[in-house]
Amino acid sequence: MAKNTGKNYRKGAVDNRTQLDLDPKNGKFVKRNSKTGQFTDLKEDNQPFKGVAKEPDERREK
Repeated sequence: MAKNTGKNYRKGAVDNRTQLDLDPKNGKFVKRNSKTGQFTDLKEDNQPFKGVAKEPDERREK
């Protein structure tokens, strides 16, 4: 489970979530539930989500 440290970073990864670069031209990232495959959130700025693994992620089960 990810924990916020209060020092502008997160310790650990967010469980059951991955992110991918939905539109590389515009740099928008989307968060996906890795169990159901549903998209859960779209990041408005060009920065990736903190503490969320990027796809493809070999550490997680398929």
